[in-house]
Amino acid sequence: MGSNDQVRSPSFTLSNEYRSKTVTMYHFDFYRLSEPGIMRDELAEALSDPMAVVVVEWGDIVEDVLPQKRLRVHIKSTGTVENQRKMEFKYPQQLTYLLENI
Repeated sequence: MGSNDQVRSPSFTLSNEYRSKTVTMYHFDFYRLSEPGIMRDELAEALSDPMAVVVVEWGDIVEDVLPQKRLRVHIKSTGTVENQRKMEFKYPQQLTYLLENI
């Protein structure tokens, strides 16, 4: 992305923004919320920005706001080695290009 911003978890702040010269990344974490409230509106606004990348953790409570065509990443502990994770990607064919460099 080209941003020099230090990345930090939005678990307590609920959202963070990271800017580069060409794009803004919005990172939302809904883990601690039982109701999204005003954060639903902030998410919808970020999703409407054509120059934005939006990352959502624990997005079940805002499922109705999220686009149908999106990359979903499910991270799961393997239970075999500490800190080892299995990643599962779900996406429509149109978004295959997002995974070309992974």
